[in-house]
Amino acid sequence: MDNAKPASDNRASSHLFYQSRLRRPLVDRAEGIYLWDQDSNRFIDGSSGAMVVNIGHGNRHVIDTMKKQMDKVTFAYRLHFENEPAEDLARRISGYMPEGMDKVFFVSGGSEAVESCLKLARQYAVTIGQNQRWKVISRFPSYHGATLGALAATGYAALTDPFTAMMKEMPKIPAPTAYLDRDNFSMEERGLRYADRLEEALLAEGPESVLAFIMEPIGGASTGALVAPDSYYARIREICDRYGVLLIHDEVMSGVGRTGKFLGGDHWNCKPDLIALSKGFGSGYSPLGAMVAPSRMVQPVLDAGGFQHGYTYAGNPLACAAGGAVLDEIERLDLMGNAAAMGDLLKDELITLSKRFPFIGDVRGKGLLLAAEFVEDTATMKPLPKEKNAFQRVIDIAYDKGLIIYSRRTRGGVEGDHFLVCPPMIVTQKQIGEIVAILGDALQDLASELDLPVNG
Repeated sequence: MDNAKPASDNRASSHLFYQSRLRRPLVDRAEGIYLWDQDSNRFIDGSSGAMVVNIGHGNRHVIDTMKKQMDKVTFAYRLHFENEPAEDLARRISGYMPEGMDKVFFVSGGSEAVESCLKLARQYAVTIGQNQRWKVISRFPSYHGATLGALAATGYAALTDPFTAMMKEMPKIPAPTAYLDRDNFSMEERGLRYADRLEEALLAEGPESVLAFIMEPIGGASTGALVAPDSYYARIREICDRYGVLLIHDEVMSGVGRTGKFLGGDHWNCKPDLIALSKGFGSGYSPLGAMVAPSRMVQPVLDAGGFQHGYTYAGNPLACAAGGAVLDEIERLDLMGNAAAMGDLLKDELITLSKRFPFIGDVRGKGLLLAAEFVEDTATMKPLPKEKNAFQRVIDIAYDKGLIIYSRRTRGGVEGDHFLVCPPMIVTQKQIGEIVAILGDALQDLASELDLPVNG
């Protein structure tokens, strides 16, 4: 394959700015799991962008469906018209939800989906006479979005610290990082202990003041595809029910088939009260997300005067047409089945790499939402010194070799370097081999650069 080259230093200064000073090549085209820059260098999209492009790039059915919709209407404001693509997509999505989750509110992205969940939860509580409930407990670390409301429920110091003076920070409990624990408890016991931290927090805050608990059923970038012990999920539901607290599942990254089931929570038959969807929902073809809620919550709010919330592009016909076509392809190609099978293969390959590179202390995740965490000592799970900057170096080295992966820091955003490998759900066995070969070379170079141990 063609090796990627860094962006030319001679490129004219851009008027755009993003999160950092990092410059990348200009993208030219994309197809399947591959992208090419304007110098014809090919890249494997080993992270589906930011875990977005679930069905791969350049899907003709989605593009043709969007073109057809563009010939009809691209925008109709929801207070002026309803539109068929939105109605059809809402009906279809509700069929994938837990029983009773039958109302859909469309948005343009994950932060908006989480904000919508928080606002509906609060407005529902006010409507039924529980005005004292306003606190939303979340986990640390976690990530729920960039808007101030979603950020207040986020537990990731590097992203939240600059803005704490501007928001009402919400209570946090430890994320269920049972893989780090060095004790004599079983995984089942650890799962229950982590879940019971929610009850402790409820009692400390005053249960009557707590509105909801929000969690990612399978962790995203902030925890590196964290999967709690199986016992955790039912106990969380039980505690929420005991104290009348709403359970919100943030499925922005884990939803729409990426983990081998439509929702991450489906692996444990979890039934939350609210669900946030985005990323793979539109698969990068159009900005799209949704809040899914039960009629028992929506109807009282509508009867009391309406949901005092909304976005200009909520239910946009072009975006919903794209979402419907994405769902068509997930169903037609059995992409959830492929995500499960290829995810098992990729996870086994990552575990094999961890034996070669003992600074990989843990491999985790489900389906094609997978991560590997770097450590200095596998016995204690002590993280690599943050000064080594391994989480950034591994993606830079892989990028130069033509493989795009994703990385963050697991332990509050301060340390605990990890990388995620999350290719599109169309990935094949041969392409998994291609990804793993480049990743192995990148890890070898990383080990040489940072003086890390290698076996064999």
